[in-house]
Amino acid sequence: MTATAPPFGPSPSASARRRPLAVAGLLAALVGVVFGLLLAVAGPASAHAALTGSDPQDGAVVDTAPEAVTLTFSEQVAMGEGSIRVLDPAGKRADTEDAPRDLHSGSTVKYGVTLHTGLPDGTYTVAWQAVSADSHPVSGAFTFSIGAPSETTVALPDNEAGGGLVGTLYGIARYAAYAGFIVLVGGAAFVLACWQRGAGSRPLQRLVVRGWTTLTAATIAMLLLRSPYTGSGKLGDAFDLDGLKAVLDTKPGAALVSRLLLLGASALFIAVLFGAYAKREDEREKKDLTFGLALGGGVIAAGIAGTWALAEHASTGIQPGIAMPVDVLHLLAVAAWLGGLTALLIALYRTPDITAAAVRRFSRIAFVSVLVLTATGIYQSWRQVGSWSALTGTGYGQLLLVKVGLVAVLVGIAGISRRWTARLATGGGADASAPGPTTTGSAADEGEEGAAASTAETAAPEDPARAAPEGTGAAPLDAAAPEDPARAAQLARQQVAVATAEKKRIRDADPDRSGLRRSVLAEVGVAVVLLAVTTILTSTEPGRTEEEAARSTAPAAAPLASGPVNLTLPFDTGGTKGKGTVRMDLDPGHVGANVVHLWIDDIDGKAMDVPEVKLAFTLKSKDIGPLPAVPVRLTEGHWTSTGVQIPIAGNWNVAVTVRTSDIDQTTVDKNVKIG
Repeated sequence: MTATAPPFGPSPSASARRRPLAVAGLLAALVGVVFGLLLAVAGPASAHAALTGSDPQDGAVVDTAPEAVTLTFSEQVAMGEGSIRVLDPAGKRADTEDAPRDLHSGSTVKYGVTLHTGLPDGTYTVAWQAVSADSHPVSGAFTFSIGAPSETTVALPDNEAGGGLVGTLYGIARYAAYAGFIVLVGGAAFVLACWQRGAGSRPLQRLVVRGWTTLTAATIAMLLLRSPYTGSGKLGDAFDLDGLKAVLDTKPGAALVSRLLLLGASALFIAVLFGAYAKREDEREKKDLTFGLALGGGVIAAGIAGTWALAEHASTGIQPGIAMPVDVLHLLAVAAWLGGLTALLIALYRTPDITAAAVRRFSRIAFVSVLVLTATGIYQSWRQVGSWSALTGTGYGQLLLVKVGLVAVLVGIAGISRRWTARLATGGGADASAPGPTTTGSAADEGEEGAAASTAETAAPEDPARAAPEGTGAAPLDAAAPEDPARAAQLARQQVAVATAEKKRIRDADPDRSGLRRSVLAEVGVAVVLLAVTTILTSTEPGRTEEEAARSTAPAAAPLASGPVNLTLPFDTGGTKGKGTVRMDLDPGHVGANVVHLWIDDIDGKAMDVPEVKLAFTLKSKDIGPLPAVPVRLTEGHWTSTGVQIPIAGNWNVAVTVRTSDIDQTTVDKNVKIG
């Protein structure tokens, strides 16, 4: 359409032309510095799944070689051939090298490998690697000894799965995917819900298209890197077709493919939004098309957000049926707020005709988004942290506190922006509320890219006698040889450029608009840091799981030179001759194998014959046990049990159950320090 702005004054200054580029450069530098620092200090990604137990325990010393080694995890993991390897002191495989056996029992996730028979004494190393249900690789290693510890040539790996160059590249792709999603969804939502005339703005068009391009490229990169990221760690395996095929059979692979399909649908959405929709002039048709785009775009955005929810933290742990839709809402609210904020910043700096009404509409959407973020964030925090100690004592909890602080800062700056918006709404800045010239792009872009040239060339012949305003220094067209079409076109282009510069000068001189631009720029800066912290949170082991793993996987303590443990426990089963005393000796009374002797005496101190005696050991502080032991009767009133294993030192609860008749029995217990 033809620009109708009158020509004013001299051509735009170089500083005015460079200002948007300086702002864009500042934001790009901020993004680069923040992401660079985070990648430098973050290290390999921790995972949601954690090893919560093993048999034998880490550091345990067993008398005889076990038949198998089993590992217990906090959540479902994917295991393949070689995922669990047991190495003897010389570094040779001590297991049968078969794929790990699935030993699930109820909610317990357990895998095991069978060992060779006749293993000699010495220290053995167990190395394992798997992929947790939330898509992150997890690995580790520990040792146990048969008979007595020995020297070993096996070095425990000091690097985690998902590290190295492949891990770094995969992490960059994760950051880029989140950023692309936020800009794509938030930018499109800003145009549809806040400023529909912005569909014809080239800066906003470029913003949304770049968001789509970034998300698409990042998704393809993650799909190719997935196999080496969870397996070999070699960059060259990114193009291994067998590895790619294996990835497509996994839940994360299926989520990435689904995301690519949805991005194909979103490309059509973008084409309509910035093509047919931007050119619609009939209000009724445009209203119908707005409804269709909003409905279709909402479905596509929710679907893309769902690809994260279906493959990461929300899909595992407690209440996944609630957590996944909550996670989708959380991501959509983040995109509407931060992506819309980015679009608003671009509009304020690059388009002269953004209206105060559009800013007010975005302010309302941002307020609703913050409410949704607060509600969903509280639920997610409870689900992933679980306790106050995990909030302050785990890496996930500490990162979450940083995120909460950043959100508080962002909300505070947003409050300042709302005040600037209110001032614009009450009359601050003439061009803030009045519509500017109707163009197919922003006037700034037309002046910079030469779009005004073609416009002026078509406009010049229509009005060759149009004069420049008084005081501008430009000669009227009729005084500049109107018979020369080239000269007329050149002057027309100059007039359009001058009009654009004048409009930008008036806009930049408006203190309310300038204040709003500064506050929005500050919001975007904090939002960049917030996005980076959020991305790290999605790849960090939740506090609830970290505490559970810490309770369950403490290594077995080395044997201490403590003497036998002696206990005296009176009991009363309530039946006839049901009173007596249990005397127990635990020898040698330290970690590892022990021998238990029980003597049952009646109230007169004489040996008492009972039908059954049972024994159990529980370490409540580590959630270990009860570990049962079944004593064997030696003589009247004397029972014994050999090979009683105490895995780690601690304050153990010893419970003895005595049955004096078919119906009379009781359990007595006492806490005692062992080891």
